[in-house]
Amino acid sequence: MYHNPQLAFQPLSIQQAEQTHSLKKQLEYLLYHSPFYKNHLRNHHAVINSIQHTNDLVALPTTTKEDIQRYNLEFLCVPKNQIKEYTATSGTLGKPVTIALTSNDIQRLGYNEQHSFLCASATHNDIFQLMLTLDRQFMAGMAYYNGISNIGAASVRTGPGLPSMQWETIQRLQVDSIVAVPSFILKLIDYAKEHGIDVNASPIKKAICIGENLREQDFSLNSLSKKIKDQWNIELYGTYAATEMQTAFTECSFGVGGHEQPELIITEILDEEGNQLPTREFGEVTITTLGVEGMPLLRYRTGDIACFHDTACACGRHSKRLSPIKGRKQQMIKFKGTTLYPPAIFDLLNQLEEVKEYVVEVAKDALQNDSLKIYILGHDSDVLRAKLKASLRVMPLLEFVTAEIIQKMQFPLASRKQIRFIDKRDL
Repeated sequence: MYHNPQLAFQPLSIQQAEQTHSLKKQLEYLLYHSPFYKNHLRNHHAVINSIQHTNDLVALPTTTKEDIQRYNLEFLCVPKNQIKEYTATSGTLGKPVTIALTSNDIQRLGYNEQHSFLCASATHNDIFQLMLTLDRQFMAGMAYYNGISNIGAASVRTGPGLPSMQWETIQRLQVDSIVAVPSFILKLIDYAKEHGIDVNASPIKKAICIGENLREQDFSLNSLSKKIKDQWNIELYGTYAATEMQTAFTECSFGVGGHEQPELIITEILDEEGNQLPTREFGEVTITTLGVEGMPLLRYRTGDIACFHDTACACGRHSKRLSPIKGRKQQMIKFKGTTLYPPAIFDLLNQLEEVKEYVVEVAKDALQNDSLKIYILGHDSDVLRAKLKASLRVMPLLEFVTAEIIQKMQFPLASRKQIRFIDKRDL
């Protein structure tokens, strides 16, 4: 159903015609198999026969993260004996959600990452070191491994952390590609400096970067990726995904947004009222999965704020391209009349030499307004405070802490991701 990797190279009109055909089948499947969507569509008086184009999706109700948290296993479309893998979201924005996959879904996930990595210039000769969680119900680790295997490349499953072990493995196996969080790549560079390793003499040629933005909205490198590129001459490829969508948006070598895989997903950008926004207007990334068997989603609002571009890319793909994520809707901060998103604060802190590590915390004050506090590993100075106020236009509360404290905040027990943002507003 979904095996058409050349669809992204076809004109958008052909892509949308194929997506419409798949969407109609998906709607029938949901009505017949999904307990949640049977009720959801009926309660909203949705008429699926009226859907004749992907633009008609606006006539159907959206699905939220709260829906999946509340009715989790009611999204399941197959008997439990057909489930071959249970994965879960990280629970960053609340209770973790279980996503169950059939054998076909696992194959689809591998196909998705195979073509994501091919988009990022992977070849069958590459050796990829996976510097990320590969257990704890983490879908991404399994997806990367299967996708790399489909390409015919080799994987080295080192997992996250321990720069010393990462470098020993890179040098011993002559690894040429890594999959890692960009901020961890900086730790690899710092370790290399301290131990006399010339990063540019290493075999590493490219990095598939997960979990953090690499670029500004104009696609120029942000401060984090500039820090990497200034010290290590490797190719950086950004990727965006969420467990629920079971699909990734990955940059090609031209670095102008994450390419949609149109045979796997339909992407909309919606405003607050649920209206579809045109290209280059920011709204909520909303997805409809295609070809998913176990827990397909219809118009799922991810909570992530971005825009899309629909001009043809120099790589030859005509598929929509997703901008860097501006922030998460639920993580928006209104502090002293200024609207802030955590990624913008992270990008600023990454630029400051005085800041070695950090955690951003938002809570409610006595008047129920947002309060902003930044825990910093580094040295206080008037220069640092002036830079923060000039860039943010407001001055958050700063607390300078030890390396031990920041380590415990960023890597709490059972966490599979580094934590840089703590939201206490719902407590």
